[in-house]
Amino acid sequence: MTDKTDKQYLYAVARIRSKELLLLSKSDIDGLMNCKSEKECLRLLYDKGWGKTGNEDSEQILKAEREKTWDLMRDMVGDLSVFHTFLYQNDFHNLKAAIKQVYVNSDRNDIFLADGTVDPDTIIQAVREHDFSTLPDFMQACAEEAYGVQLETGDSQLSDIIIDKAALDTIYQKGKETKNELLSLYAELKVASADLNIAVRCIKTGKDRSFVERALARCDSLDLDKLTDAIMDGEEALYRYLETTEYADAVQALKTSSSAFERWFDNLIIHRIQPQKYNPFTLSPLAAYILARENEIKTVRILLSGKRNNISDKAIRERLREMYV
Repeated sequence: MTDKTDKQYLYAVARIRSKELLLLSKSDIDGLMNCKSEKECLRLLYDKGWGKTGNEDSEQILKAEREKTWDLMRDMVGDLSVFHTFLYQNDFHNLKAAIKQVYVNSDRNDIFLADGTVDPDTIIQAVREHDFSTLPDFMQACAEEAYGVQLETGDSQLSDIIIDKAALDTIYQKGKETKNELLSLYAELKVASADLNIAVRCIKTGKDRSFVERALARCDSLDLDKLTDAIMDGEEALYRYLETTEYADAVQALKTSSSAFERWFDNLIIHRIQPQKYNPFTLSPLAAYILARENEIKTVRILLSGKRNNISDKAIRERLREMYV
């Protein structure tokens, strides 16, 4: 798929403009924060059109909102393959779930994610029959290797690392291949964020170089050799390396906590995609809307969880993401 510069997206972008008016703003988030309980928050969300008839709990409402987003995209563009860069992660999650399910001889359907590029049943059958030729090319090798590791050693962590690395490589390659500015940017930031999270975890758990090299995925904005050397030398070396990259501002967030870093990166993505609102001849405004919706759903989930568990408003606010509008 290449970024198209004709009129085919004009109508869809015009519709997205009207939908953007319904996105939650900072004042909407403040209104939710002023609610005394999760139940009061849910009533406010209902009033704003969130959820569907019969939705009662927060997860049902959030699931309904995600479904609305993808239903809208299907209605506007028909072929969702233009957005597959956002969906590959679900495929690899389902592969991990299928391998674990087969390994422990379980049969649960609630652990699989919808809206991937591959039907979860296809993935489950491939693992059960140990025939990965039915999977897309980008999944076959890692499925074979991860399944073998799980079956022969029972090492779920290593199996997951193999799949996670393949997921990042796929997102990066496919995102760059689109030649779309936003999807390419998303792929870059997605992999960089994952690599830096891996770096912090590896330092804290004392992983060796071979483990680190196996886990990290390549991207243009990070030098993996320098990053790996920094990981081996510890946190301060990691911070010094990051200060030489475009992610220098992330150092303070990393020093604060992993959740602060995740928030920093999510906010960076929102800031970087906002200019795409004004690019009506491509699918970029549609892709930006998807990311904006995911961002607000994540923010609402954090907020509702905080209210449910009686976490202080100050602690909740420290984790909330910035809004697209």
